[in-house]
Amino acid sequence: MHDDGRYDDPRVTGSAGDPVSRETEYPNWRPSEVSQSPPEPGRNAPTSGVPWPATGEGRDGADASGRPANVSPDARVIPLRRNPSASARFEVAATHPPTVEVVPDPRPAPDPPVTAAVSHAQAAPEAAYVSRETPTREEDDPPLAMEAMRAVQILNPSGEVTMPRPDRTRVMCVANQKGGVGKTTTTVNLAVALALHGNRVLVVDLDPQGNASTGLNVPHHTGVPDVYDCLINSVPLEDVTQAVEGIPNLWCVPATIDLAGAEIELVSVVARESRLDRAINAYPGHFDYVFIDCPPSLGLLTVNALVAAQEVLIPIQCEYYALEGLNQLINNINLVRQHLNPQLEVSTILLTMYDRRTRLADAVEQDVRNHFGDKVLQAVIPRNVRVSEAPSYGQSVMTYDPGSRGATSYFEAAQEIAERGIKEPVSRHA
Repeated sequence: MHDDGRYDDPRVTGSAGDPVSRETEYPNWRPSEVSQSPPEPGRNAPTSGVPWPATGEGRDGADASGRPANVSPDARVIPLRRNPSASARFEVAATHPPTVEVVPDPRPAPDPPVTAAVSHAQAAPEAAYVSRETPTREEDDPPLAMEAMRAVQILNPSGEVTMPRPDRTRVMCVANQKGGVGKTTTTVNLAVALALHGNRVLVVDLDPQGNASTGLNVPHHTGVPDVYDCLINSVPLEDVTQAVEGIPNLWCVPATIDLAGAEIELVSVVARESRLDRAINAYPGHFDYVFIDCPPSLGLLTVNALVAAQEVLIPIQCEYYALEGLNQLINNINLVRQHLNPQLEVSTILLTMYDRRTRLADAVEQDVRNHFGDKVLQAVIPRNVRVSEAPSYGQSVMTYDPGSRGATSYFEAAQEIAERGIKEPVSRHA
């Protein structure tokens, strides 16, 4: 609390025009001199060095010379040295308003201003506003619980047929002459998803790199019977087919490095374009789906796959280069349809490596959907590190991390493909 030594409150002084100060000056007394004698017993020593008047003389007790009456004649009087800092302190303090005690006003409080009511009325609609991103009841569940639910849905431990099975075998060629767009990853994960949900699936690895065989953990080293023996040596397809460990209803025809020379050796072979088609037709068993993983080229291996298939699944990376090479692929598919396989059609387009943070991904998606229409799956495969980690463990992302976004996206794509197959069954293979 600041005290400047003055009381201007009329309730204290009695009138607003008569201020009272603790430093009230005495008439006929100059505060330039002060006595050095000690104060009388029973009285408080003055704090400012100025003696108090004697008892009974009042405030006017002083002689003619200006000496206070209570000062001894023998007392030595010395001049009073003024303290500049104290004077300055009092002058500065005098500029502040006095601090008074707040007395409650008995009068009733006035009505609130109109502006407050208006602001309250304006705030009411804001309080009633509900965000479009308000979490639903399912999103209220803990993240770990939601991930566990997705994992159980994808792995289907009961073994029930939860995805519809086609009436006839659907042979799908996964092709795109541009490398690195996700052909092998799409083939492996779609095959695993369909097999986990009751469909019988065969994967034919037609890429000399053998990445599909690696992703399914199927041996494909030198000396292992592979698809090369079927194309060159006419070995039956069932003799080179291997069951995939841990995935029921899934089989794989591996590819070794020997397949790299198959294109050169097929040049002199009669009916070289239909070698794979005859091998699949001669297989004694029945499959619901046959996925052919093509190499990133438009050579004889890809032509064999296009002749053997009735549907083409084209994975498209959401980048400009993927769109640039799409024209050439469509032209080659049209040539095969005209001369070798009239039933061939582009039935499915799958967008892969979608990055929702970039405008380029959105632009590519819109261009592809505008051009191909309903052939583009609603499911989009995002960039997900789990999808890239899974092959290093010899697994698909469906079994490596079934609760990840990549596994969920491939599961939705497989479900959409299965539902489309029921509406339009397409195949020559019974």
